[in-house]
Amino acid sequence: MSTVTSPLEGRAIGLAAVPDPVFSGAMVGPGTAIDPVREPSEAVAPVDGIVVSLHPHAFVVVDEQGHGVLTHLGIDTVQLNGEGFELLVNKGDTVQRGQAVVRWDPAAVEAAGKSAICPIVALEATAESLSGLVESGEVKPGDTLFSWK
Repeated sequence: MSTVTSPLEGRAIGLAAVPDPVFSGAMVGPGTAIDPVREPSEAVAPVDGIVVSLHPHAFVVVDEQGHGVLTHLGIDTVQLNGEGFELLVNKGDTVQRGQAVVRWDPAAVEAAGKSAICPIVALEATAESLSGLVESGEVKPGDTLFSWK
């Protein structure tokens, strides 16, 4: 079983609360979402693995079982063209759970007119393959969000 931990500090709200139909409808995959604290912070790796996709606003880490986890920083943040985001690793890097991947400022994202809500999605998974999904309450980096059966 593979455990996915929170890449951010904030409040778990579940995917259904994400203001984007692609995420709220779980079209990207099942998972949860975090309403992050509004201060400059680092998004950290939710699993040990390899960074297979890396953008200022989103990254995917694939663990040794081949499970990919997408961390998406805010909604429609691709339109910010990397403004306010700082990459701390490179695509292809091996990262440890809890290692900083992107530094960003959720308050600046909101000031730019975007949502700071962060979907954390299990790629190529079914809802049935996840257990212990956290969809409410305060979370800190490293707290378990869900497990992959």
